[in-house]
Amino acid sequence: MRITQATLEHLDLLTPLFVKYREFYGALPFPDSSRDFLEKRLRRKESVIYLALADDDDKKLLGFCQLYPSFSSLSLKRVWILNDIYVAEDARRQLVADNLMRTAKKMAKDTQAVRLRVSTSSDNEVAQKTYESIGFREDTEFKNYTLPISED
Repeated sequence: MRITQATLEHLDLLTPLFVKYREFYGALPFPDSSRDFLEKRLRRKESVIYLALADDDDKKLLGFCQLYPSFSSLSLKRVWILNDIYVAEDARRQLVADNLMRTAKKMAKDTQAVRLRVSTSSDNEVAQKTYESIGFREDTEFKNYTLPISED
């Protein structure tokens, strides 16, 4: 497999797997909105997306990860958020996620980031083990909260 950074030319290849990722987490598919979302992120350079492609077929997407930039006021440095990572069902157990995360880690180092952050479902033990295997540690210093923003 080879890892490459996504461009606008990859949208048609990426969108179906991105839709499957959303469905995996219980979201409705919305393929057109999903494609628009990805296109905006890429056009505006608001995220970095890496694709894992099959060595023998540039049209076979094995998996992807999407990272968003953030910053730490305490360390005065960049932070990258590994927001999305997904491997196609027929490509699992082939170290696709490991290769994507190693590429993300290299990019974080190359951009002088202080850390790479990731979240996963409390019950997703496979993902947790994968993250820990490449060096992620569970945050015991901070407890994270979310505030849903309603449209009222």
